[in-house]
Amino acid sequence: MTPAPRLDQRQNGMFMRFGLPFGLAQAGPIAYMDCEKEHDFAFLPGPFALTEERIRLPMTDTAPTASPMPAPGPTEPVVVPRPDPATSDARIDLLGLSKDELKAALADIGVAERERKMRAQQVWHWVHHRGVTDFAAMTNVAKEMRGLLARHFRISRPEVREALVSSDGTRKWLLRFSDGAEAECVFIPEDDRGTLCVSSQVGCTLNCRFCHTGTMRLVRNLTSAEILGQVMLARDALDEWTAPTADRRLTNIVMMGMGEPLYNFENVKKALETVMDENGIQLSRRRITLSTAGVVPMMARCGEEIGVNLAVSLHAVRDEIRDEIVPLNRKWKIAELLEACASYPGANNARRITFEYVMLKGVNDSDADARELVRLLRHHRIPAKVNLIPFNPWPGSAYECSDWTRIERFSEIVFSSGISAPVRTPRGRDIMAACGQLKSASERRRRTARG
Repeated sequence: MTPAPRLDQRQNGMFMRFGLPFGLAQAGPIAYMDCEKEHDFAFLPGPFALTEERIRLPMTDTAPTASPMPAPGPTEPVVVPRPDPATSDARIDLLGLSKDELKAALADIGVAERERKMRAQQVWHWVHHRGVTDFAAMTNVAKEMRGLLARHFRISRPEVREALVSSDGTRKWLLRFSDGAEAECVFIPEDDRGTLCVSSQVGCTLNCRFCHTGTMRLVRNLTSAEILGQVMLARDALDEWTAPTADRRLTNIVMMGMGEPLYNFENVKKALETVMDENGIQLSRRRITLSTAGVVPMMARCGEEIGVNLAVSLHAVRDEIRDEIVPLNRKWKIAELLEACASYPGANNARRITFEYVMLKGVNDSDADARELVRLLRHHRIPAKVNLIPFNPWPGSAYECSDWTRIERFSEIVFSSGISAPVRTPRGRDIMAACGQLKSASERRRRTARG
């Protein structure tokens, strides 16, 4: 196979070099895709096997078709009923409770009103600041009270179905919750930060055409405890509870895993409030980013009530293209989305909105597209940064990744206008650290077991 052009890194950090060329070649019944996996945003379904520098993918007999997908969901956040999990442990899970809910729970088990506030503060500190899961470890709580708490409450963590560590330090966990539903989260270490990518739903309802995870059916929303549990589990794995705020490895959180966070607004809000609480994990809202495909009616609420950084999955600058690749655009057009971005509470040059833009060959990657992107951001006066994401093909996808020279040219045009437009660095390629992959692998294992 003739290698595809590589994207070289310049001294100013504008571009990086990818270790592998990107292309697709067929050898008999097998397709070999030479690619880099892009942080946690590459989507490659199985079954596959990594051999040296190639991912081995089975070929299908029929060519993929590009039939239109329906626009997803109502304009309000999707509410998905959560079945009561079958568990022998009837105790109340303290993880995910608000402070007021914790006080009420203590009242329900008979804690006297005069000591309820103090006990709630103690328990909150141990659960969310020190990360304990055993009430016996709460050494400043009276022994009798610890026994009472243990009889009525528990402190959960999601079950780890699979944990993988990349040669570059990226970690990925496939998690199973009490009703058997599964989701995943990814930790990405860098020299100056460590970012945890957190899921908000099991599956997804958005049907983004370039995204394998987006083609999965939506199972349900994650609860606040299940969202928070991903953060707690990552901190467990990184051994960060002995010194809860010193020399942190997990410094940033991005709500960019499975699902649309604004379609699970209340649970996401509740979980992030605990993460940001001054008596809890104490992570600054400036270190948290929520990514949306453009649920316009909820964006202002996100800024006002949560106040975290915003990332928008834009991916196209013309409605006819975005209608196809991000079907949510059929509800809220690009102009409406950018107006909501322009008025996002707290956005300024120090807290820019990030626009995610996947590079699709012949679809959204022309010079004209780059110039239109600049024009739109300038027209709406949005303090912006653009993240360019090389597309990772997967079987059934109708798209290809833009050539490296095209990606470079697109980035140059945006950069020259004064808007930052780096190409996102690939991470975790040797463990398939991309949203939806391990979930798919788990489903295949279950089907094999049933057979």
